[in-house]
Amino acid sequence: MNYTDDFSQVAQQLIDAGQFIDSKGWVPATSGNFSARLADGTIAITVSGKHKGRLQTDDIMRIDGNGQSLDGKTPSAETLLHTQLYQRFPVVHSVLHPHSLNATLVSRVFKTEIVLENYELLKALSGISTHESRVVIPIFANDQNIPRLAEQVAGYLDQQHTHAYIIDGHGLYTWGNSVQEALRHLEALDFLFECELKLHGVK
Repeated sequence: MNYTDDFSQVAQQLIDAGQFIDSKGWVPATSGNFSARLADGTIAITVSGKHKGRLQTDDIMRIDGNGQSLDGKTPSAETLLHTQLYQRFPVVHSVLHPHSLNATLVSRVFKTEIVLENYELLKALSGISTHESRVVIPIFANDQNIPRLAEQVAGYLDQQHTHAYIIDGHGLYTWGNSVQEALRHLEALDFLFECELKLHGVK
């Protein structure tokens, strides 16, 4: 497959993901950003300031592994939070960052982390084969200084395995070995967040 075909296929996957995520109400206004690793190691990522439910191919750009634009377009200010995951985890081929209501509420109710235990749906997360599992999703303080925020995330990932993290009052980051797997993680986590919120009295 040549580069053009690869980019076109991956861009369409991100467009389709954006439409699905928007249908759930998880990317209001122009919030969120999505990316996927290309076969040549570069990364396709949504450009800054576009509504993620109405993406076109021109709204997907290409960056190198350090987040530098390869086509003159401007990526999200949060690009470093994507590239650090690709650099750290060779198996990761997609990163999704929506601003869902449940993830935002979780950050206000649980403060530093949310623990998900003994849910059947935990088996939707890669590497988990039983409901008798405990998954911790950390919550980081929001920060307009993205390199500083990325450093905090990196410090956590050096010590703990996780499938996702939340930024307080902001949104969720999750990832997978494909756009489809990252979407599966996102959908499962949002459902589990809603379960925990209701258990804690949030309607």
